[in-house]
Amino acid sequence: MSRFARYALLAAGLLGFTQAQAQDDELLRVEEAFALTSQVVGRDAIKLEWKIADGYYLYRTRMSTRSSQADLNLAPLELPPGEPKNDEFLGQVEVYHGKVTATQALKPGPDLTTAEFAVTIQGCHEREPKICYPPYTAKLSLPLPPPEPGAAAAEPAGAGLLRGPAAATPPGALSSALNQLGKPAADAPMDTGTAVPGEEKLPLPPEQAFVFETIATGPTELLARWTMPKGYYLYRDKTRLSVPADSGVRLGTPRWPVGTPHKDEHYGDVTVYFDQVELPIDLGRDDGKPAKLKLQAEFQGCENDGVCYPIMTRTVEVELPQASAAQLDMARAKLATSAAPAAAASGNAEDQSEEQRLAAQLSSDRLLALISFFGFGLLLAFTPCVFPMLPILSGIIAGAGENVSTRRAFVLSTVYVLASTLVFTIAGVAAGLVGANLQALFQQPWILTSFAILFVLLSLSMFGFYELQLPSSLQSRIASVSNRQQGGSLTGVAVMGVLSALIVGPCVAPPLAAAVLYISQTRDPVFGGLALFTLSLGMGAPLVVAGTAAGKWLPRAGAWMDSVKAVFGVSFLALAIYMVSRFLDAGWIMLMIGVLAVACGVYLGALERLPEEASGWRRLWKSLGVVLLIAGAAQLVGAFAGSADPLQPLRGLGGGGGSAAAPQHLPFRTIKTIADVEAQLKQGKPVMLDFYADWCVSCKEMEKFTFTKSDVHAALQPYTLLKADVTANDAEDQALLKHFGLVGPPVTIFFGADGKERRAQRLTGFESAEKFVARVAKAAGR
Repeated sequence: MSRFARYALLAAGLLGFTQAQAQDDELLRVEEAFALTSQVVGRDAIKLEWKIADGYYLYRTRMSTRSSQADLNLAPLELPPGEPKNDEFLGQVEVYHGKVTATQALKPGPDLTTAEFAVTIQGCHEREPKICYPPYTAKLSLPLPPPEPGAAAAEPAGAGLLRGPAAATPPGALSSALNQLGKPAADAPMDTGTAVPGEEKLPLPPEQAFVFETIATGPTELLARWTMPKGYYLYRDKTRLSVPADSGVRLGTPRWPVGTPHKDEHYGDVTVYFDQVELPIDLGRDDGKPAKLKLQAEFQGCENDGVCYPIMTRTVEVELPQASAAQLDMARAKLATSAAPAAAASGNAEDQSEEQRLAAQLSSDRLLALISFFGFGLLLAFTPCVFPMLPILSGIIAGAGENVSTRRAFVLSTVYVLASTLVFTIAGVAAGLVGANLQALFQQPWILTSFAILFVLLSLSMFGFYELQLPSSLQSRIASVSNRQQGGSLTGVAVMGVLSALIVGPCVAPPLAAAVLYISQTRDPVFGGLALFTLSLGMGAPLVVAGTAAGKWLPRAGAWMDSVKAVFGVSFLALAIYMVSRFLDAGWIMLMIGVLAVACGVYLGALERLPEEASGWRRLWKSLGVVLLIAGAAQLVGAFAGSADPLQPLRGLGGGGGSAAAPQHLPFRTIKTIADVEAQLKQGKPVMLDFYADWCVSCKEMEKFTFTKSDVHAALQPYTLLKADVTANDAEDQALLKHFGLVGPPVTIFFGADGKERRAQRLTGFESAEKFVARVAKAAGR
């Protein structure tokens, strides 16, 4: 029989063994089919006995021993003659049935008290299903009696033979512990088969075919490595890693390298690894103290064109060094994001949040993902976060000159959008790699105030008031700077684009969170950044269209152009108020809105008498001026009366009835740290955690249009409601965001009574009350 035919039969038998283990209760495990007992009969001999179950047999030539102890010499195993058998796998062999006893002669060193060695066997089941087990190795550790006086020079039988392979000297002086990985274990020499003269090489024992090692490459990361001889491979999808539940350690999603596609006769299209594979694994730890971690690995592999091994289990002990608080926080952030690829790999889309599904899409069909992200960007262009960029760009076009061409408007618009797109991409990549949200960093009051002053200066230049309000020595400087920023130079337009991206719209949406999640998990800033760039191009496309159209449709020199500039001047003042509204009290904002509205009403002639021959346009403008005058007066009165809602400034002025009709807000408890959240999760009640910031537009939308609805209040009745106000964006706020793997607000997270997050119901961005109630019901399992 040819070698290939033999291996094919052996592989078929092993496949039957694997299936029979799941279906046939009569088929025994290898250690049960060939039960080994040992007895020390002297310092120089050990008795080994196998009780072989009925229907099974052992190969005589497949029984051997070896030791890794440098001061222990093993003689060849002394075995009785076996029964001759014409084996369908190996031809003419000797086998044992029922029971076999062997003697292991040994020569221990004078100081050796324990004999440690491995015993390798191979056997078969000769009834249906007829299978042969792969080589199996048992490790023995037996205490030895002390040497007799004067017997140190005695030699046991076979002492002149070569001893088994010795353990390598511990590499304590190696420059890196990683250099120890990938080397065969001392008790598993890496040969390519059993070298018996006149016989073909057989499959290696599992310990030799798949050498598994693990080392801590840092306080919160492991590196696992499998080393296989030539011709052996490991299945990726059949590999599982676990740690004890009480270890205080959690494993992140393993970061598998690119494998080799393989058409497997048993499993179909799979990914496998030849020679050697290294697997980085992130760790989450409850504390940073040095510890020993027991890591269990289950894996399966095959010999190329040969046998496939049953699932193997190995347990290794890893020394974890001390971890700092910052390292623990970073590890928690990594683990918070690792659920996306893990869920994607399992195919369980119901357990994924929206950003997880989008992140998984980035990992699959990249071209389709980029097209989708461009579409998401188009949709985001019509959200309140992007709206403020439209008057900025239009004002730049209007301030570029009275005879700006369509081509010039297109160039200015494109430069503005590309500059903001580039900064948006850099900010997203930074958030993914280092967890720093650059847009959030720019929401400091002094930065927002500076930007608001810039808008005021731009508005004054639109009105042409510089010569009336500023000394002549400063007039030319400010006018020059203002003109450049308005569009006189491409550099100035780019500066406005950069500032707009950093300050105007720091909103977080699911596509943005998905791209950042992808970058943080895969550490692939190139494609992740490309996804962000495509997303921001979609957001900027309508701006380019609007800016180009503004260049085409804006009136030329004359009174109309002055009126258009005045409109943009008012827009810039409104943007200045919008900037400072992120940190000023609502009463002050209402005062500013009221003053601006009254001024606009006066400018439109609300207080002027119309001549009898006035045109319809003039009457229309006066009507609009009267409306603005009344609206501005309402804002002023409401502000002085203590109102805090610019959309309903006079609410509460009518007495108790108005006050009773005021919207009811959710009874949130404000938390600040991770410990605050964990303390609430231990109370045994479901928890909703909402992330909020004063500079977050969508957060305020949720506060006003969703959290005030009665049906939302009813749905959240069983929940403990927590609010994390990250307006300050200080160290504790950043640590809390990193703990949950968040880019920034708005995000709403749901936890069950068991303290575990309902990740599929995590909400990023704004959601209407009706959809939010449905989300709460799903989080509660209703």
